[in-house]
Amino acid sequence: MMEPFIRNPIANEPERYELKAWENLMPGLTAGFTGRSGGVGRAPYDSLNLALHVGDEAEVVVANRRRLAEALGFEPEAWTCGEQVHESNVAVVRAKDRGKGYLNRESAFQHTDGLVTNEPELLLTSFYADCVPLYFMDPVRRVVGLAHAGWKGTVARIAESVIDTMEQQFGSSRSDIRTAIGPSIGGCCYEVDERVMAKVREALAAIGEPDGEGRISASSAQEGRTMLNLKEMNRIIMIKAGILPTHIECTSWCTSCRNELFFSYRKDGGVTGRMASWVGLKER
Repeated sequence: MMEPFIRNPIANEPERYELKAWENLMPGLTAGFTGRSGGVGRAPYDSLNLALHVGDEAEVVVANRRRLAEALGFEPEAWTCGEQVHESNVAVVRAKDRGKGYLNRESAFQHTDGLVTNEPELLLTSFYADCVPLYFMDPVRRVVGLAHAGWKGTVARIAESVIDTMEQQFGSSRSDIRTAIGPSIGGCCYEVDERVMAKVREALAAIGEPDGEGRISASSAQEGRTMLNLKEMNRIIMIKAGILPTHIECTSWCTSCRNELFFSYRKDGGVTGRMASWVGLKER
């Protein structure tokens, strides 16, 4: 399978990885993921940190957000995000919500890891430094969405929650919905303990895949630890939720392996910036 997230390093612009295949399916759509360079920040957040919660200077983060929005052809005030808590809550974003979270955390959608909208001129965003970015798009109803899926959001099946929201709020058909799994820590680098694996097994059993553990995990060299592939687990959850396997794009990028390109919470020792996923619709 070809890599769906195509690096687009443009001089003097935020580094980004664009989901080019979707642009042909829905005119006016832009979706992708940022790298760690092309911003104005200083170490240890150098240079394109886009999150306000990691200790970076707020004015630097807002400047980076402005740079990205403008590079994508959006007004900075279109930037709309949630305050992520590693759960499965999904917000429906209306025109009146435009700009929530752009300048400060207090105005963001609170306790929210998923966003869905059919409104144009909104730039939905969420933030990462190893967790899994999930993307959703219905080209028939012109609905788009994002979800932030760490291991807690994954086992809480946030992917399924977004799909349910698209169906219930916008009439999307699961056979029409396209999904994508973006750059994140891979099964090559993500080592977890038995506490996490117990929750993984519970989630697999809940979706009728009790034997799926062998497809998403491998033994670690360290006793009592397991290498976990969260990307594949989210793909399984999407398929069980009714998404056609041929409608799922999955990246090969690992944020830990390619730490020179991406912030990685694990590789950077916990003090680092955050990349952003984005999805937005322009007026037709």
